[in-house]
Amino acid sequence: MTDELTLAEVEALARAAHAGQTDKAGRPYAEHLRAVAEGVRARGGDDDQIAAAWLHDSVEDDALTERWLDEAALSRRTKDIVRAVTKRAGEPPEAYAGRILATPGALLVKEADLAHNANPARLAVLDEATRRRLTEKYAGMRALLGLDGRSV
Repeated sequence: MTDELTLAEVEALARAAHAGQTDKAGRPYAEHLRAVAEGVRARGGDDDQIAAAWLHDSVEDDALTERWLDEAALSRRTKDIVRAVTKRAGEPPEAYAGRILATPGALLVKEADLAHNANPARLAVLDEATRRRLTEKYAGMRALLGLDGRSV
């Protein structure tokens, strides 16, 4: 595809789509997107993966639509990664993990997402019950993805 969006354009779109949203700790959601994109870059990810990192929660959070993604000037690989890491309502974690593992490039994006989500500094500001629930959730997904032995 010619005239694909640049990484700067993808970042601007993602920031605009999530404007006004906050994470569980009350921080601007764009901080999470930036951290995941930087995590992908630091892990050796390419431009398709970095673009997907900026957009990884956009469809899941209804910030952008599936139709937008279908029509966006993005590579097929970026779109496939975004679709792979988008959780679906009622989907078992095993099916979600299987889709990520079956999609080239998606595991690195999800690894960076989990690493930021499980960051002790981010979790520390949450109440104990939420912190415990999320820590278990993230550890479970890391196990399903075969990331247990890898450093975050």
